[in-house]
Amino acid sequence: MGSNLGDSLRIVNQAVTALGEGVNVTAVSRWYRTKPIGYREGQPCLLEQPDFINGCVIGTTSLSPGELLEFLLRVEQSFGRVRRQKYDARTLDLDLLLYADAVIATPRLQVPHPRMTDRGFVLIPLAEIAPDWWHPLANRSVLDLAQSLTHSLCQPVPL
Repeated sequence: MGSNLGDSLRIVNQAVTALGEGVNVTAVSRWYRTKPIGYREGQPCLLEQPDFINGCVIGTTSLSPGELLEFLLRVEQSFGRVRRQKYDARTLDLDLLLYADAVIATPRLQVPHPRMTDRGFVLIPLAEIAPDWWHPLANRSVLDLAQSLTHSLCQPVPL
């Protein structure tokens, strides 16, 4: 979960509450300030945008992965999310990182999230609330992935 437009801290806190309409939220990480990251030629790079507030949420749901994705997109839209171009600044970004131990590869949804293993702003808050979760493709725990981050662009700062 992340936001870098508007009152981002208020938005992410309110988004956790909004998730409760379709997800039983069981854990929320601390919030972290992170630099906006994009990719050029396959490499991470800093973008000229406001910093993000990022964190992770764990929950249970009766929604299928596809239904959960649609629910997350509706929550984003309810917070004013407009999709113009990739890596644009946004009021709210909700990513489906893992869904139990499922591996899903469709044009609309990829689980585990394809870039989560490279993103400190994902792995560090996720390791806070689910260190032993297993990434089914990397075959490593979330904590191990977080501890093995090699580039500093994705290092979040706790609020």
